[in-house]
Amino acid sequence: MIQFDRFQLANGLKVLVHQDTTTPMAVVNILYNVGAKDENPAKTGFAHLFEHLMFGGSENIPSFDTPLQKVGGENNAFTTPDLTNYYISVPAQNIETAFWLESDRMKQLAFNTQSLETQRKVVIEEFKQRYLNQPYGDVWLKFRPLIYQKHPYRWPTIGAGIQHIEQAQMSDVKAFFQKHYVPSNAILVVAGRVKVDQVKALAEKWFAPIPAGVKPTRNLPQEPVQTENRSMEMEADVPANRIYKAYPVLGRYEPGYHAIDLMSDLLGRGESSYLYAQLVQKQRLFDTIGTYQTSSIDPGLLIIQGQVSDDVNIEVAEEALEKAIRDFATTKIEEKDLQMVKNQSEASLVFGEVEVLNRAMNLAMAANAGEANLVNTEAEKIAEVQTQDLEKWAHRLFIQGKSNTLKYKKLAK
Repeated sequence: MIQFDRFQLANGLKVLVHQDTTTPMAVVNILYNVGAKDENPAKTGFAHLFEHLMFGGSENIPSFDTPLQKVGGENNAFTTPDLTNYYISVPAQNIETAFWLESDRMKQLAFNTQSLETQRKVVIEEFKQRYLNQPYGDVWLKFRPLIYQKHPYRWPTIGAGIQHIEQAQMSDVKAFFQKHYVPSNAILVVAGRVKVDQVKALAEKWFAPIPAGVKPTRNLPQEPVQTENRSMEMEADVPANRIYKAYPVLGRYEPGYHAIDLMSDLLGRGESSYLYAQLVQKQRLFDTIGTYQTSSIDPGLLIIQGQVSDDVNIEVAEEALEKAIRDFATTKIEEKDLQMVKNQSEASLVFGEVEVLNRAMNLAMAANAGEANLVNTEAEKIAEVQTQDLEKWAHRLFIQGKSNTLKYKKLAK
């Protein structure tokens, strides 16, 4: 259970406070409700580029890292298709430095050509290293547009292509900042050795003077129901053949998400899973295989990913995988197996809340989804899942539903 207090400033900034007197540290986490899905399809990668630009200095602070290092602090950030999150960890007595830094760059980022050019080069190099210069790196560049026909999950967070980053103009950057980086579109979580009255005073001092701005409204294209199986093939200089399958599922906070997650774990999480037992250990057709959910806010995907053994034909492996999935979907699930994956999920929840930073981020994400207390209902929702729920979703996804398949083949020698 993560205890918290909350209040809201006049400019619309939502603030949550989680007190933990067992740590000497304090965390200031600020989440902006903007991600890759909010981008113009002709100008993708901006949310991620902007994450980098936020460390290039602000109106009154030319170097973001220098003052933070002087007080023993650390900071970082990440961008997803749904949101952008920034966090600072400092010794609790130095927490005002974090408020000063975050409020100044929310108020007015230092827009300069040098910073844009520097970060443009960094992001382009990141794109090349992550997607173009490593085996299988381009899987999701190619696979996403097959899976998503309309929704902006069609492109990865870093962007649909290098050209969009290369073409980014300062006017585009300023417009993105002014639209999305406003108090009414943000959630501030302060956690650790802090007091509510202290946080209220600091929030009023540093964030309250920032104009509210206009909270952006979303009108994203909805993904139509998939009515046919889709497939594609790729070939490259990779060490082994791989098969990727993607099934449309629910969003992270929709009823039914936890049942699908537990079903996915039973199907392909670790060496105790059904697919591993059948295809790796028994039939020896795959070297590795696993499943996971993308856990996006809007309807996401259940992914099955397997690396085919060297001496096995990829078509034979695909046929065996399809059969194993069908067999799983038509087999009665035992209570002891459900309890096993429940225990694994509950353990992950507990370990995920050990660090105060993780608690702060979890609160921010739940609040962004509509209610911060969602973070405290996870264990209950897991416990409520029954074997028939898993059987229902397995049948709905794998028997009645449609899939997307990518066969990634190594070059023939």
